[in-house]
Amino acid sequence: MIYEEISSGSRTRRTLSGAARVLLELRIDGPLVVGLSLIAAYGLVVLYSASGQSTPTVLRTVARLLVGAVAMLLLARVNPNFLRRSTPWLYAGGCLLLVIVAAIGHSGMGAQRWLDLGLFRFQPSELMKLAVPMMCAWYLHERPLPPNWLALGGMSLLILLPVALVALQPDLGTAALIAIAGALVIVLAGMRVRVMLALLALAGLAAWFGWSFMHDYQRRRVLTFLNPQTDPLGAGYHIIQSQIAIGSGGVFGKGWMNGSQAQLEFLPERSTDFIFAVIGEEFGLIGLLLLLLLYVFVVGRAVYLATQTQDTFARLLAGSIALTLFVYVFINAGMVTGLLPVVGVPLPLVSYGGSSVVTLLAGFGILMALYSRRKLVGS
Repeated sequence: MIYEEISSGSRTRRTLSGAARVLLELRIDGPLVVGLSLIAAYGLVVLYSASGQSTPTVLRTVARLLVGAVAMLLLARVNPNFLRRSTPWLYAGGCLLLVIVAAIGHSGMGAQRWLDLGLFRFQPSELMKLAVPMMCAWYLHERPLPPNWLALGGMSLLILLPVALVALQPDLGTAALIAIAGALVIVLAGMRVRVMLALLALAGLAAWFGWSFMHDYQRRRVLTFLNPQTDPLGAGYHIIQSQIAIGSGGVFGKGWMNGSQAQLEFLPERSTDFIFAVIGEEFGLIGLLLLLLLYVFVVGRAVYLATQTQDTFARLLAGSIALTLFVYVFINAGMVTGLLPVVGVPLPLVSYGGSSVVTLLAGFGILMALYSRRKLVGS
């Protein structure tokens, strides 16, 4: 029970129950945390199968989830005013780290994306997934809405600078996610439809111009998306095997750890970017729908919390964080099923990964801080 009734003579008063009191003290939202926990638990079950029953892989994921949970709990207690004041410094520091990565960053798998700190490697581009929407919300905080062309130009520069630095690593997937996180703030600020259409036209021209600057493997991804059968054993192999895995699962799936595409290693990147296909093969359409319903619940709850925040900065930032989860799921599911090009976006809280898990949970911690502060001011 959330409330307990206490009788005193002729009067009965209601007080918060123990669990609700703890949640209030920690500044966290119970339904949101439950939804995130269910997705993470589902992900650990699938990851054990997708990784070839690798206990160390699961334990490393649990450790990263714990780090992310600690970050979420700590950030949930931060004063939103402090977040707003520190935003320009966080953004500037993130851009500086991206420049350092370009100069002396650690290289791996054909990309230079990490800073080697000795005990662990850090990917500064993950920080910009939060810093960019925070900076856009900070920029619009005291400006009239919807933003005019001058404000749109300023925000475009704020978004494009880190996006360009990340794209040069090269990491088009993360660059796209950073751009989308910033664009969501602009859309939530009430951008007019004709302005959005004009920007889409400009984006199309930019994509045409940027084609000549793309790496060969990036071009192959786009061409393979249009027709995977042109190179079934090369660039199209991932999508074809993924579609076979999902289709063979049917409605109820083949059973946990019984998927032939995953267990016989026909499916590449089965524990990371293509883990969605493992779910489809082993748990079928029912398993995929269950996971998607959990995501819908979390996104819906997050959007509700965003609508209850107290000022422009909080509403824009919280709304962007809430909708970013939907974008991650949409892109991952789209690329695994062949509806979108393969861009290397993990499935949130399910795929094996490090920095992305911590960043995602940290973002939800910020969202809960923005919401809980509003509740305190209103009480």
